[in-house]
Amino acid sequence: MTAPRALRRPAPAAGPPLPDREPAWRWPIDPAAYDRSPTLTAEEVAALATLGDDVRHWRRPVLAARPTWRKLARLLCPLTDACALLAADTPRQRRCASAAVAAVLRACRREGTAFWGWPAPTWVRLLGPTQAAFRAVQPSWVDRQVRHSLIGLPYVLRCFPDLRPLGSYNRVTLAAKIFGRARVQAAVEQLEAVLHGWGYAPSKPGGVFPRIVCEALLLNGSPRLADLSVPCLDALRRRAPAGTRAGLFQVQRALAALGLMAPPAPATRCPRPDPGVDPTWAAWVERWATTTTVAPATRRHVRLCVLMAGRWLVAAHPSVREPAAWTRELCAAYVAVVARMQVGEYSRPPAGIRARLGQPLRARSKAAYLGTLRQFFRDCQEWGWIPRRFDPARALAPPRAITALIGPLPRVIAEPIWAKLLWAGLHLALADLPTDRGGHYCYPLALVRALALTWLFSGLRSDEIVRLRVGCVRWQAPADPDGTPDPVCLLDIPIHKTGTAFTKPVDPLLGKALEAWQAVRPVQPLLPDRRTGELVALLFCYRAKRVARDFINLSLIPALCRKAGVPRADARGPITSHRARATIASQLYNAKEPMTLFELQAWLGHRSPQSTQHYTQITPTHLTQAYTDAGYFARNLRHIEVLIDREAIQGGVAAAGTPWQYFDSGHGYCSYSFFEQCPHRMACARCDFYLPKASSQAQLLEAKEHLQRMLTTIPLTEDERAAVDEGAEAVDRLLSRLADTPTPAGPTPRELGHGSEPRSLMAPCMQKKLDS
Repeated sequence: MTAPRALRRPAPAAGPPLPDREPAWRWPIDPAAYDRSPTLTAEEVAALATLGDDVRHWRRPVLAARPTWRKLARLLCPLTDACALLAADTPRQRRCASAAVAAVLRACRREGTAFWGWPAPTWVRLLGPTQAAFRAVQPSWVDRQVRHSLIGLPYVLRCFPDLRPLGSYNRVTLAAKIFGRARVQAAVEQLEAVLHGWGYAPSKPGGVFPRIVCEALLLNGSPRLADLSVPCLDALRRRAPAGTRAGLFQVQRALAALGLMAPPAPATRCPRPDPGVDPTWAAWVERWATTTTVAPATRRHVRLCVLMAGRWLVAAHPSVREPAAWTRELCAAYVAVVARMQVGEYSRPPAGIRARLGQPLRARSKAAYLGTLRQFFRDCQEWGWIPRRFDPARALAPPRAITALIGPLPRVIAEPIWAKLLWAGLHLALADLPTDRGGHYCYPLALVRALALTWLFSGLRSDEIVRLRVGCVRWQAPADPDGTPDPVCLLDIPIHKTGTAFTKPVDPLLGKALEAWQAVRPVQPLLPDRRTGELVALLFCYRAKRVARDFINLSLIPALCRKAGVPRADARGPITSHRARATIASQLYNAKEPMTLFELQAWLGHRSPQSTQHYTQITPTHLTQAYTDAGYFARNLRHIEVLIDREAIQGGVAAAGTPWQYFDSGHGYCSYSFFEQCPHRMACARCDFYLPKASSQAQLLEAKEHLQRMLTTIPLTEDERAAVDEGAEAVDRLLSRLADTPTPAGPTPRELGHGSEPRSLMAPCMQKKLDS
């Protein structure tokens, strides 16, 4: 938005000004006061012919007092009055006005009629939409400044009020000459004050915005902003280039803020006809799209998928043209086609996926195609449009081969890449901001920094981020002032995709960044919430427009990746706004003191923990630590004390078969060398290897000075572990099963007479377990 040097001014104060009472506007010249007969009289024709082609005769028509000019008074009088209105003050301006009058008279002689009756094409041919066309009908002494005065003459006389076909000319100067410089400047400044209060930059010399305002005033024929109407702006918008359309949109929004006009209507997408779809099927799809109440994004997705089914019908079943003709057999055929479908088949793929054309379709995409068609048929049946010939939930259900491939698969960003993105967001500078095609910054640094930290720390969807409201940050005193010096930052989340509004704790860095942007945020008008429809003060709003959801994916994330020096895609695909949600959730789930699944569900705002599972992924490190803490191998092992007779080993008697190892079973010692393989080790049967502690031999063993006490680890069987974990009943079951099992010495416990003595001969570790 820029302004020419004549209308330059200092930046206005923020906030829309109140519209002053503009004085009424009357057209300065009344064309009805003149003789507007289009036919030239004989004297006028002779006078024009007398002047001939002499340049000197045409350059001074107003100052001449010869009889020839008196015969042309009917034509000269309105032209000279119009020249007086166009402020011919300087000698240069007077010469240009005189040359403009001469050019009109010369054209009258060439056309053979008075200028009052010329049609618009004649004026366009005379004034010239381009410099070349203008030079073709005017002599060399009619320059650009003369053309500017020449354009003003028919406009003031209301002979040619619509100047849009003329192409390039100085609208600002012409409007200042006709309406007055002060009034035109006041109108432009009043609109610019509203836009500057919303965040638009002040005007620059030679800008587009004042030219657009002046063109609207000229087309409307009044310098009053209150006289502008929506049809007038629409007439300019139809043939305007993209830059002018944007300026007209700004003008209408500023006029709406001043209470002078209705705001511009939201843009609507008109569906283009698809030549590959039968018109009857396409009509049914559009009928469903205009009737359904689902979200706009869901409506567009269902519409595209159902049209894809229409392309398949044209290729495989051209006789089927409407939903009522579908049968269960046809549904089965379409399910089979979708199960084998490839990327780009029966569709018009966008440019972003052309590299994947011909590849097998993902299982989620196949299930989505079938799900949208199920929704379409279910709605048509429930609304009574078609008879119930089949059940869509069963006839169009995805095969088990497809559903088996679908499950929770959060696309978590790798920790090294995520750490670099966090650093880039915390150190975002002005040079890192994304720019538009002209190299201008899209948004202020405070807004982009707050938006980046919200994406990096809040774990919100992109729609929830751009719908945050002013005052969404709240600070709460810590529960333990001594242990937590900083207050807790709470973020209010509006109504979202799957639930109502809620509040979640976030990092204080995010709260400070949001408050920093809110402190410098220009005053913005209330805008309707996309989901609720209520008028709210959106936090991420600039120039009276909300920040688009695509700004995060298309501009912000690429800027952060450039600053962090990381690629925009990794092994799991492009880095998008939704991947940050899964990354933050997985890190909170794998923290040193992790959040539980239900706590994470509340923090993400999900309705069920099943949804939360799609955002959490246990890291290998966390899984390894949990496996180690579980002690899978350790729980199957037990330690028992063993006495080593070093004197028997050193004396060499151990080689002759003398016992040298004595395993302590609590009530005695076992000298069997392969004690860990004995089935009676947990319930000793007192075979020949058994040595009671009360015996004199055991007391003599304990009195030796060369004994070495050690611990050995023995693995437990299922029955032995159950005896340790479950108690006396398991021990009794163990003893009953071992009653007929031979001991290392040979006899069984039943033969030794200990089969009915279950608990007195247990190992000490087992006895302690039962006693506890």
